[in-house]
Amino acid sequence: MISFARHALSGLSLLALVACGSDAAKVTAETPLVDLGDFRLGHNVVIAKDAQKAPFSREATEEEIETALTATIQERLGRYEGDKLYHIGIKVDAYGLAAPGLPVLFTPKSILVLAVNIWDDSQNRKLTEKPKVIVVFESLTGETVIGSGLTRSREEQLDILTRNAALKVERWLQENGRWFGVEPIAPEGSEADDARAALEVLAPDAVPPAANDN
Repeated sequence: MISFARHALSGLSLLALVACGSDAAKVTAETPLVDLGDFRLGHNVVIAKDAQKAPFSREATEEEIETALTATIQERLGRYEGDKLYHIGIKVDAYGLAAPGLPVLFTPKSILVLAVNIWDDSQNRKLTEKPKVIVVFESLTGETVIGSGLTRSREEQLDILTRNAALKVERWLQENGRWFGVEPIAPEGSEADDARAALEVLAPDAVPPAANDN
């Protein structure tokens, strides 16, 4: 059974950025901060070893994924200057970078599936009882509605996915504001629908056999 399926079936909490809306913009000096109380980023560890590759995907190395995601997490969460250190560890369970040349019917999507943990440095304690599973897609635009493999390079896809992932991790922290001494915000998204969407993308028969050869 695929790695993501094991997480889903074990009942891990899941939050997805479905393929709609807009992709996260690059973080700049003008990007607003959210209320994360006493949060300050300590260790920022990303591991992509043995990440499952979706059947439609272009290739990406472990190092490429780890480097890109570490950078976007640092850019977004390294801006906070709270009074306490929190360490974030991310395991990349699966990835997909939509390849060109697939039938329009299958609308291939780029995807990241992450398992996220957080530690409170001052208490020397892990705050997550189980990893938080976050599923991230590219958003659909007029150019990518038939698959971003036709309009974006794999480097562009990975950049967008990791920026979206960093934004979703930031929102997840907001949803757990009590960790940082602030009021949490309400979670968004349907866990069951998101799990099904991710499994559909990652399933071995997500694209026809002929398409896998492109």
